[in-house]
Amino acid sequence: MNAKLLSLIPILIASAVMAADPKPATPAAAKPKPVLPTYLTPEAGGQDSKDQGEYKNDWGGAQVIALGDNKFRMVSHKGGLPGDGWDKEFKQEVNGKREGDKVVFTSTNNYRAELADGKISIKSDAGGPWTMEKTVRRSPTEGAKAPAGAIVLFGDDKNVDAWQGGHTDERGLFASGSKTKQPFTNYTLHCEFLLPFKPLGRGQDRGNSGVYMQDRYEVQVLDSFGLKGEDNECGGIYTKAKPSVNMCYPPLTWQTYDIDFTAAKFAAAGKKSANARITIKHNGVVIHDNIEINGPTGGGKKEDASGGAIQLQGHGNPVFYRNVWIVPKA
Repeated sequence: MNAKLLSLIPILIASAVMAADPKPATPAAAKPKPVLPTYLTPEAGGQDSKDQGEYKNDWGGAQVIALGDNKFRMVSHKGGLPGDGWDKEFKQEVNGKREGDKVVFTSTNNYRAELADGKISIKSDAGGPWTMEKTVRRSPTEGAKAPAGAIVLFGDDKNVDAWQGGHTDERGLFASGSKTKQPFTNYTLHCEFLLPFKPLGRGQDRGNSGVYMQDRYEVQVLDSFGLKGEDNECGGIYTKAKPSVNMCYPPLTWQTYDIDFTAAKFAAAGKKSANARITIKHNGVVIHDNIEINGPTGGGKKEDASGGAIQLQGHGNPVFYRNVWIVPKA
């Protein structure tokens, strides 16, 4: 074979490879995430919204969570509901589905529970029927009046002047997605929040917001009704500390946070000498008792000796607030 032909071999091989393995097409743009049904009133949520909620009898309590597509989950607690009698030991989860005018939950040992007309009827190999009736809890601090010395950040007059970008909806409810113009250091904060009903949402996509202390430390706001109570769920110090009990009520129920916050301390040279501390009551129950926060949570500004805003985080979900007031402390 002459030298000229030898020199053409690499070119011929490359051409063959390109013909056999053409350049892949540019991938199509990712499809936009579907907009999930989101309801702002129980009436709009229909029968699923009516059936979702808390039920009780002398044995204990149950939380029924609507998951969309006629699917449900029931979480049973011996002794009562979380924060109201539950022994914090026995907890059972059972999946269910809508069958006609009932929601039916089945499990092992011939367990069968039927939910209809605000009542759950339960049978199993252990006996029955037992009945649980629907109950609606209200936070004991719902509607708490601002005490002497408090600064009303959002009250009955619907004034949003204390907030950067503050705005209300047509009902006069304060929408998430703003922060106070005034910075705060040490204080007691009261706020009330309303989560939407988003049955097909999961995880962080189910009514997400957050209340930031000093624009640094987030107390998570999320529809975590019936879940485990993790540090990224309602009442958690985001990714740092989970609540001692999951006190999240069903969506479309007004809930309360009562927060006592003490800022981190800094020496003259600017070095931190003490972590921030926080006590939180969620719906009247202590879920964090004077715990330390060892640094900012996700999205929080850097720690220093200055104060910071109260932020009601906007996270793409229609979460609303009302009756927000603060009592500054020395």
